[in-house]
Amino acid sequence: MGVYIVRRLLWLPFLLLIVSFITFTLGFYGPGDPAEVRLGTRATPEAVAQQRKQMGLDRPFLVQYGDYVWRALHSDLGESYSFRGRTVWELVEPKLIVSAQLMGAALLISLLIGIPLGLLAAIKQGTWIDTALVSFALFFNALPVFLTAPFLVLVFVLRLHLFPASGWYGLFHPAIVLPLLVLSLPEVAVYVRYTRASALEVVSQDYVRTARSKGLPEFVVQTRHVLRNALIPIITTAGLSLAGLVSGAVIIELLFGIPGVGNLALTAVSQRDYPVVMGTTLMGATAFVVANLIADILYAVADPRIRYR
Repeated sequence: MGVYIVRRLLWLPFLLLIVSFITFTLGFYGPGDPAEVRLGTRATPEAVAQQRKQMGLDRPFLVQYGDYVWRALHSDLGESYSFRGRTVWELVEPKLIVSAQLMGAALLISLLIGIPLGLLAAIKQGTWIDTALVSFALFFNALPVFLTAPFLVLVFVLRLHLFPASGWYGLFHPAIVLPLLVLSLPEVAVYVRYTRASALEVVSQDYVRTARSKGLPEFVVQTRHVLRNALIPIITTAGLSLAGLVSGAVIIELLFGIPGVGNLALTAVSQRDYPVVMGTTLMGATAFVVANLIADILYAVADPRIRYR
Protein backbone atom coordinates (compact mmCIF):
# COMPACT_ATOMS: atom_id res chain seq x y z
CA MET A 1 0.00 0.00 0.00
CA GLY A 2 2.77 2.43 0.87
CA VAL A 3 4.50 1.88 -2.48
CA TYR A 4 1.20 2.40 -4.29
CA ILE A 5 0.54 5.70 -2.47
CA VAL A 6 4.05 6.98 -3.23
CA ARG A 7 3.69 5.99 -6.88
CA ARG A 8 0.38 7.85 -7.15
CA LEU A 9 1.84 10.93 -5.48
CA LEU A 10 4.78 10.89 -7.88
CA TRP A 11 2.31 11.29 -10.74
CA LEU A 12 0.89 14.45 -9.19
CA PRO A 13 3.62 16.83 -10.48
CA PHE A 14 3.19 15.52 -14.03
CA LEU A 15 -0.57 15.94 -13.85
CA LEU A 16 -0.23 19.47 -12.50
CA LEU A 17 2.26 20.25 -15.28
CA ILE A 18 -0.26 19.17 -17.91
CA VAL A 19 -3.08 21.11 -16.25
CA SER A 20 -0.93 24.21 -15.87
CA PHE A 21 0.19 24.06 -19.52
CA ILE A 22 -3.39 23.81 -20.80
CA THR A 23 -4.63 26.59 -18.52
CA PHE A 24 -1.66 28.84 -19.32
CA THR A 25 -2.18 28.28 -23.05
CA LEU A 26 -5.86 29.20 -22.83
CA GLY A 27 -5.00 32.35 -20.92
CA PHE A 28 -2.20 33.33 -23.28
CA TYR A 29 -4.15 32.87 -26.51
CA GLY A 30 -7.61 33.66 -25.13
CA PRO A 31 -9.48 36.91 -25.72
CA GLY A 32 -8.80 39.99 -23.63
CA ASP A 33 -5.63 41.64 -22.39
CA PRO A 34 -4.77 41.87 -18.67
CA ALA A 35 -2.87 45.09 -19.34
CA GLU A 36 -5.99 46.75 -20.76
CA VAL A 37 -8.05 45.50 -17.81
CA ARG A 38 -5.55 46.92 -15.33
CA LEU A 39 -5.36 50.29 -17.08
CA GLY A 40 -9.13 50.62 -17.52
CA THR A 41 -10.09 53.97 -19.05
CA ARG A 42 -6.41 54.93 -19.31
CA ALA A 43 -5.77 52.15 -21.85
CA THR A 44 -4.12 53.94 -24.76
CA PRO A 45 -1.99 51.84 -27.17
CA GLU A 46 1.21 53.32 -25.76
CA ALA A 47 0.13 52.78 -22.15
CA VAL A 48 -0.95 49.20 -22.91
CA ALA A 49 2.40 48.41 -24.53
CA GLN A 50 4.28 49.84 -21.55
CA GLN A 51 2.03 47.99 -19.08
CA ARG A 52 2.51 44.69 -20.92
CA LYS A 53 6.25 45.16 -20.69
CA GLN A 54 6.06 45.86 -16.96
CA MET A 55 3.91 42.76 -16.43
CA GLY A 56 6.18 40.61 -18.59
CA LEU A 57 3.40 39.84 -21.06
CA ASP A 58 5.46 40.87 -24.10
CA ARG A 59 7.78 37.88 -23.79
CA PRO A 60 7.37 34.67 -25.87
CA PHE A 61 4.90 32.05 -24.68
CA LEU A 62 7.46 29.41 -23.68
CA VAL A 63 9.54 31.96 -21.78
CA GLN A 64 6.50 33.09 -19.78
CA TYR A 65 5.39 29.53 -19.10
CA GLY A 66 8.86 28.38 -18.10
CA ASP A 67 9.18 31.33 -15.73
CA TYR A 68 5.80 30.49 -14.19
CA VAL A 69 6.73 26.82 -13.67
CA TRP A 70 10.07 27.77 -12.13
CA ARG A 71 8.42 30.15 -9.67
CA ALA A 72 5.69 27.61 -8.89
CA LEU A 73 8.34 25.04 -8.00
CA HIS A 74 9.55 27.53 -5.42
CA SER A 75 6.01 27.97 -3.99
CA ASP A 76 5.50 31.27 -5.78
CA LEU A 77 2.25 31.37 -7.75
CA GLY A 78 2.79 34.97 -8.76
CA GLU A 79 1.12 38.27 -8.02
CA SER A 80 -2.47 39.08 -8.84
CA TYR A 81 -3.07 41.38 -11.80
CA SER A 82 -6.25 42.82 -10.28
CA PHE A 83 -5.18 43.17 -6.64
CA ARG A 84 -1.85 44.94 -6.79
CA GLY A 85 0.66 43.98 -4.16
CA ARG A 86 -1.27 40.80 -3.26
CA THR A 87 0.14 37.38 -4.07
CA VAL A 88 -2.08 34.60 -5.38
CA TRP A 89 -1.62 32.57 -2.22
CA GLU A 90 -2.61 35.51 -0.02
CA LEU A 91 -5.85 35.80 -1.97
CA VAL A 92 -6.62 32.09 -2.25
CA GLU A 93 -5.71 30.80 1.22
CA PRO A 94 -8.57 32.35 3.27
CA LYS A 95 -11.09 31.63 0.52
CA LEU A 96 -9.85 28.05 0.19
CA ILE A 97 -10.57 27.50 3.89
CA VAL A 98 -14.14 28.77 3.42
CA SER A 99 -14.78 26.56 0.37
CA ALA A 100 -13.24 23.53 2.08
CA GLN A 101 -15.54 23.97 5.07
CA LEU A 102 -18.59 24.37 2.84
CA MET A 103 -17.84 21.38 0.60
CA GLY A 104 -16.67 19.20 3.49
CA ALA A 105 -19.86 19.83 5.44
CA ALA A 106 -21.99 19.17 2.34
CA LEU A 107 -20.18 15.89 1.65
CA LEU A 108 -20.51 14.76 5.26
CA ILE A 109 -24.24 15.53 5.34
CA SER A 110 -24.75 13.74 2.04
CA LEU A 111 -23.03 10.59 3.29
CA LEU A 112 -24.70 10.56 6.71
CA ILE A 113 -28.18 10.92 5.21
CA GLY A 114 -27.89 9.30 1.79
CA ILE A 115 -26.28 5.99 2.80
CA PRO A 116 -28.75 5.08 5.60
CA LEU A 117 -31.71 6.06 3.40
CA GLY A 118 -30.35 3.98 0.52
CA LEU A 119 -29.86 1.00 2.83
CA LEU A 120 -33.40 1.45 4.16
CA ALA A 121 -34.75 1.51 0.59
CA ALA A 122 -32.96 -1.79 -0.12
CA ILE A 123 -34.30 -3.39 3.05
CA LYS A 124 -37.85 -2.23 2.23
CA GLN A 125 -37.62 -3.18 -1.42
CA GLY A 126 -41.04 -3.20 -3.11
CA THR A 127 -42.80 -1.32 -0.31
CA TRP A 128 -44.11 2.23 -0.29
CA ILE A 129 -41.01 3.31 1.64
CA ASP A 130 -38.79 2.09 -1.17
CA THR A 131 -40.94 3.85 -3.76
CA ALA A 132 -40.97 7.10 -1.78
CA LEU A 133 -37.20 7.12 -1.29
CA VAL A 134 -36.47 6.34 -4.94
CA SER A 135 -38.91 9.06 -6.03
CA PHE A 136 -37.22 11.50 -3.64
CA ALA A 137 -33.83 10.60 -5.09
CA LEU A 138 -34.93 11.02 -8.71
CA PHE A 139 -36.71 14.31 -8.00
CA PHE A 140 -33.89 16.07 -6.16
CA ASN A 141 -31.23 14.64 -8.44
CA ALA A 142 -33.00 16.23 -11.40
CA LEU A 143 -33.40 19.68 -9.81
CA PRO A 144 -30.78 22.21 -10.96
CA VAL A 145 -29.04 24.41 -8.42
CA PHE A 146 -30.25 27.64 -9.98
CA LEU A 147 -33.84 26.50 -9.38
CA THR A 148 -33.43 25.07 -5.87
CA ALA A 149 -31.57 28.06 -4.45
CA PRO A 150 -34.15 30.77 -5.36
CA PHE A 151 -36.99 28.54 -4.15
CA LEU A 152 -35.38 28.00 -0.74
CA VAL A 153 -34.60 31.70 -0.43
CA LEU A 154 -38.22 32.56 -1.29
CA VAL A 155 -39.62 30.17 1.33
CA PHE A 156 -37.14 30.30 4.22
CA VAL A 157 -35.87 33.88 3.88
CA LEU A 158 -38.60 36.02 2.34
CA ARG A 159 -41.64 34.15 3.70
CA LEU A 160 -40.61 32.53 6.98
CA HIS A 161 -37.63 34.78 7.84
CA LEU A 162 -35.75 31.86 9.36
CA PHE A 163 -32.29 32.32 7.85
CA PRO A 164 -30.13 35.15 6.50
CA ALA A 165 -30.25 35.60 2.74
CA SER A 166 -26.49 35.69 2.19
CA GLY A 167 -23.08 36.07 3.77
CA TRP A 168 -20.54 33.90 5.55
CA TYR A 169 -20.26 33.94 9.33
CA GLY A 170 -18.66 30.58 10.00
CA LEU A 171 -19.58 26.94 9.76
CA PHE A 172 -22.02 26.97 12.69
CA HIS A 173 -23.99 30.07 11.79
CA PRO A 174 -27.61 29.79 10.52
CA ALA A 175 -26.53 31.49 7.28
CA ILE A 176 -24.91 28.24 6.15
CA VAL A 177 -28.13 26.20 6.30
CA LEU A 178 -29.51 27.18 2.87
CA PRO A 179 -26.20 26.80 0.98
CA LEU A 180 -25.73 23.38 2.57
CA LEU A 181 -29.26 22.33 1.64
CA VAL A 182 -28.77 23.36 -1.98
CA LEU A 183 -25.44 21.53 -2.20
CA SER A 184 -26.45 18.45 -0.21
CA LEU A 185 -29.88 17.56 -1.60
CA PRO A 186 -28.67 16.40 -5.06
CA GLU A 187 -25.78 14.48 -3.48
CA VAL A 188 -28.07 12.80 -0.93
CA ALA A 189 -30.24 11.67 -3.85
CA VAL A 190 -27.19 10.19 -5.60
CA TYR A 191 -26.09 8.23 -2.52
CA VAL A 192 -29.62 6.92 -1.97
CA ARG A 193 -29.71 5.50 -5.49
CA TYR A 194 -26.20 4.00 -5.46
CA THR A 195 -26.49 2.57 -1.94
CA ARG A 196 -29.82 0.97 -2.75
CA ALA A 197 -28.55 -0.57 -6.01
CA SER A 198 -25.33 -1.81 -4.42
CA ALA A 199 -27.07 -3.21 -1.33
CA LEU A 200 -29.61 -5.09 -3.46
CA GLU A 201 -26.77 -6.85 -5.26
CA VAL A 202 -25.16 -7.87 -1.96
CA VAL A 203 -28.28 -8.88 -0.03
CA SER A 204 -28.84 -11.94 -2.24
CA GLN A 205 -25.33 -13.34 -1.68
CA ASP A 206 -24.77 -16.62 0.15
CA TYR A 207 -22.82 -15.09 3.04
CA VAL A 208 -25.77 -12.82 3.89
CA ARG A 209 -28.12 -15.80 4.02
CA THR A 210 -25.56 -17.65 6.15
CA ALA A 211 -25.35 -14.73 8.57
CA ARG A 212 -29.12 -14.71 8.95
CA SER A 213 -29.23 -18.49 9.42
CA LYS A 214 -26.78 -18.13 12.31
CA GLY A 215 -29.34 -15.99 14.08
CA LEU A 216 -27.44 -12.71 13.88
CA PRO A 217 -29.56 -9.60 14.53
CA GLU A 218 -30.81 -7.92 11.37
CA PHE A 219 -28.96 -4.71 12.25
CA VAL A 220 -25.66 -6.61 12.40
CA VAL A 221 -26.42 -8.37 9.11
CA GLN A 222 -27.22 -5.09 7.34
CA THR A 223 -24.29 -3.10 8.71
CA ARG A 224 -21.49 -5.66 8.95
CA HIS A 225 -22.26 -7.86 5.96
CA VAL A 226 -24.47 -5.92 3.54
CA LEU A 227 -23.30 -2.33 3.91
CA ARG A 228 -19.59 -3.08 4.18
CA ASN A 229 -19.59 -5.15 1.02
CA ALA A 230 -21.69 -2.55 -0.76
CA LEU A 231 -19.29 0.29 0.03
CA ILE A 232 -16.99 -0.05 -3.01
CA PRO A 233 -19.28 1.70 -5.54
CA ILE A 234 -20.31 4.18 -2.83
CA ILE A 235 -16.65 5.11 -2.22
CA THR A 236 -16.19 5.57 -5.96
CA THR A 237 -19.23 7.83 -6.04
CA ALA A 238 -17.88 9.86 -3.11
CA GLY A 239 -14.62 10.47 -4.94
CA LEU A 240 -16.39 11.51 -8.13
CA SER A 241 -18.95 13.66 -6.31
CA LEU A 242 -16.20 16.09 -5.41
CA ALA A 243 -16.43 17.39 -8.97
CA GLY A 244 -20.15 18.00 -8.58
CA LEU A 245 -19.62 19.73 -5.26
CA VAL A 246 -16.93 22.01 -6.69
CA SER A 247 -19.03 23.04 -9.69
CA GLY A 248 -22.10 23.49 -7.50
CA ALA A 249 -20.13 25.46 -4.91
CA VAL A 250 -19.13 28.01 -7.57
CA ILE A 251 -22.81 28.83 -8.19
CA ILE A 252 -23.71 28.67 -4.49
CA GLU A 253 -20.91 31.03 -3.50
CA LEU A 254 -22.08 33.48 -6.12
CA LEU A 255 -25.78 33.27 -5.19
CA PHE A 256 -25.31 33.41 -1.41
CA GLY A 257 -22.39 35.82 -1.29
CA ILE A 258 -19.94 33.31 0.20
CA PRO A 259 -16.31 34.45 -0.12
CA GLY A 260 -14.93 31.15 -1.39
CA VAL A 261 -12.55 30.03 -4.12
CA GLY A 262 -15.33 29.67 -6.69
CA ASN A 263 -16.36 33.30 -6.29
CA LEU A 264 -12.71 34.37 -6.54
CA ALA A 265 -12.17 32.26 -9.67
CA LEU A 266 -15.17 33.81 -11.45
CA THR A 267 -13.93 37.29 -10.58
CA ALA A 268 -10.44 36.42 -11.80
CA VAL A 269 -11.75 35.12 -15.14
CA SER A 270 -13.84 38.24 -15.74
CA GLN A 271 -10.87 40.49 -14.94
CA ARG A 272 -8.32 38.42 -16.91
CA ASP A 273 -6.41 37.82 -13.68
CA TYR A 274 -4.55 34.80 -15.05
CA PRO A 275 -2.24 34.15 -12.06
CA VAL A 276 -5.29 33.71 -9.82
CA VAL A 277 -6.98 31.54 -12.46
CA MET A 278 -3.86 29.38 -12.66
CA GLY A 279 -3.62 29.10 -8.87
CA THR A 280 -7.23 28.07 -8.35
CA THR A 281 -7.04 25.57 -11.23
CA LEU A 282 -3.91 23.90 -9.85
CA MET A 283 -5.41 23.66 -6.38
CA GLY A 284 -8.58 22.14 -7.80
CA ALA A 285 -6.59 19.55 -9.75
CA THR A 286 -4.61 18.68 -6.60
CA ALA A 287 -7.85 18.23 -4.65
CA PHE A 288 -9.20 15.81 -7.27
CA VAL A 289 -6.02 13.72 -7.22
CA VAL A 290 -5.95 13.56 -3.42
CA ALA A 291 -9.67 12.69 -3.28
CA ASN A 292 -9.21 9.78 -5.70
CA LEU A 293 -6.15 8.59 -3.78
CA ILE A 294 -8.17 8.58 -0.54
CA ALA A 295 -10.90 6.63 -2.34
CA ASP A 296 -8.35 4.01 -3.43
CA ILE A 297 -7.10 3.68 0.15
CA LEU A 298 -10.66 3.29 1.46
CA TYR A 299 -11.21 0.43 -1.04
CA ALA A 300 -8.64 -1.65 0.84
CA VAL A 301 -10.12 -0.64 4.20
CA ALA A 302 -13.65 -1.64 3.14
CA ASP A 303 -12.57 -4.87 1.44
CA PRO A 304 -9.37 -6.50 2.80
CA ARG A 305 -9.21 -8.68 -0.33
CA ILE A 306 -8.11 -5.64 -2.33
CA ARG A 307 -4.35 -5.32 -2.46
CA TYR A 308 -2.23 -2.72 -4.27
CA ARG A 309 1.18 -3.54 -5.60
